[in-house]
Amino acid sequence: MDVEGVERATISAVAPREAIEIGGWLVALDPGTIRRAGSAVPLNHDLAADPAALDAIEAAYAQRGLKPAFRIADVAGLEPVRAELSRRGFSPEQPTLVKIGAPAGMMAAARGAPAAVADAPDQGWASVFTSEGFDPIDGANRVAALTRSPHAVYGAIREGQATMAVGVAAFGHGWASVHGMRTDAARRGQGLAGRVLAGLAGAAQSRGIDQVFLQVEESNTGARSLYRAAGFATAWRYFYWSR
Repeated sequence: MDVEGVERATISAVAPREAIEIGGWLVALDPGTIRRAGSAVPLNHDLAADPAALDAIEAAYAQRGLKPAFRIADVAGLEPVRAELSRRGFSPEQPTLVKIGAPAGMMAAARGAPAAVADAPDQGWASVFTSEGFDPIDGANRVAALTRSPHAVYGAIREGQATMAVGVAAFGHGWASVHGMRTDAARRGQGLAGRVLAGLAGAAQSRGIDQVFLQVEESNTGARSLYRAAGFATAWRYFYWSR
């Protein structure tokens, strides 16, 4: 599994204000609400628990007035890292799944025409993130980050002047990654998200990219069902570690 490619593509897509590398870690430094954009992640799943590197990571957050946070896969090779974080007073939360799929599966599962895809977002696309049922502060943070994402396309399902469902695909490090999947609360269960996935899959295919990943909270059973139908399978699970 191309762990490093996935992690580099993830950080590129969520576009933190700053990202640095320390001792085999990719350290995303952003004060916003997107946790992937504000946590440190190892670039492989077999990394020693280097106290000096962890000290330097904690110092990097402190120097910027940020709380240190880590994103650690639940795999055997990172058990020493998890043990060291526990010793330092960190604890895990928010289990999240990394899922791998392919454009063909995404397109085959769609119930209806694929979403329209544009090279830049518009106000209607952004409005879904702050519509009823979503946290407006978190939504604004996600719009800001995803519109900064390089090499991204923006999928949307529209009816007249209204935008009903949206998503983003970012391209980099040999991967397409899916982010920002949102459907208007009044229109859920109608297959719109599957059509967004299909539109993003077409954009990946047009670029010759045949591997796609996304990340979904383990508790989000509805989204997991959608992604399973679109051919995604779990590659690993991670937790966020904070004090």
